[in-house]
Amino acid sequence: MKKIIHTTNAPAPIGPYNQAVLVDGTLYISGQIALHPATGELVNDSIETETKQVMENMKAVLEAADMTFLDVVKTTIFIMDMNDFAKINTVYGSYFDEKTAPARETVQVAGLPKNVNVEISMIAVK
Repeated sequence: MKKIIHTTNAPAPIGPYNQAVLVDGTLYISGQIALHPATGELVNDSIETETKQVMENMKAVLEAADMTFLDVVKTTIFIMDMNDFAKINTVYGSYFDEKTAPARETVQVAGLPKNVNVEISMIAVK
């Protein structure tokens, strides 16, 4: 049985999808960008602040499903410029314990929604 997860503490979807879907203890979180949930404005002063907002949005969705970053088993990071990887990785890494960090892939793409620099999706298991 599929349960839709929604929180006002993360940006509302921009299209026909949900923030996350929970199925049999597995949470599939849609890609998040650096939209501030309260204002809907992009937080993109720097790649670090942009990445932090993305991770805070992810945290809010995880919490809405009664999960934490400890439950995350897989992430995908989409970035516009691989030269930003080290800065993104530093912020991203601050949300995980290196010993229990999830599997991950990082992909440079030609474009992202709203011309952002980073988008991250996750899968978590309780």
